[in-house]
Amino acid sequence: MKNFKAYLSLSAVILAGLGFISCKKDRSDIKTDLLYDITVNGATATFTVKTAGVTNYQWDFGDGQTSTDASPTHTYPGKGKYVPTLIAVVDGKKTEASAVLRISKLSPVKIDDQSLDDWAGVTKDVIPLGPKKGVFNNVKLDYDGNYIYLYGEMTGKRSDAVIFDIYLDSDNNPATGLLTGTFIGGGYDILLEGPVLSQDLGIFYYNSTNQNDFSAFTPQSITEAYNLGTVKEEGGVVRFEVRFARGKLKGLTGSGLRIALQAIKNDWSATLGNAPDEGTSSFFFDMSE
Repeated sequence: MKNFKAYLSLSAVILAGLGFISCKKDRSDIKTDLLYDITVNGATATFTVKTAGVTNYQWDFGDGQTSTDASPTHTYPGKGKYVPTLIAVVDGKKTEASAVLRISKLSPVKIDDQSLDDWAGVTKDVIPLGPKKGVFNNVKLDYDGNYIYLYGEMTGKRSDAVIFDIYLDSDNNPATGLLTGTFIGGGYDILLEGPVLSQDLGIFYYNSTNQNDFSAFTPQSITEAYNLGTVKEEGGVVRFEVRFARGKLKGLTGSGLRIALQAIKNDWSATLGNAPDEGTSSFFFDMSE
């Protein structure tokens, strides 16, 4: 989970009255700090006050909704910029503090709902398939501030234990990473390889200036980098979803990447399919929204 942390400080300054005629009194500055953190998961924000001695909480979340809870949790209606404000009493004095909160792009995909129906609303980033698509029938992508989501639909059975090679040009720079020859247009910095439907992917980073050396991929030990979601098998077709943590894999926090997939028989004896087609450019996945 990617957290947004806001640290706010507002000083309430009370000025003592000025003296009369020739009698001038010094100004007295009484400062009251009101501090709170904001943790964001998707569109849901949790507010935690850090200042002691606070009472009479009045939250305005910046979207027309309010709360009087001490540490409220609030779900925003969607992507946008919001200005949450807290008015409270600190040590007997009324104080106000605000922050600017940006909610990033949201995704309809829920990885743990035992359904793939939420993918019906994902129509923008669909990898084009061609004559060499093989077992692939449909591959598409979505993302939010924390994750990249991948949906696959292919001919076969889950028990086929198909091996996947998922190539990622995480910086969208063909001058770094492996030049495969299979998928042009990118230099691939990350390779995810293994039987996806068994939730067994190896993670490899490219570690060479020689862009033609496949052996330069070095294995990485990264926990919680990906999760296999729902898998459905029916009528000789397998449908599945996978989620990749953007903060765990190098470069995935950027505004775009290139991606290509290859399906391989479980004994490595044959290539079963390509998305996009072999010999064509990898798919540019724009994450700038």
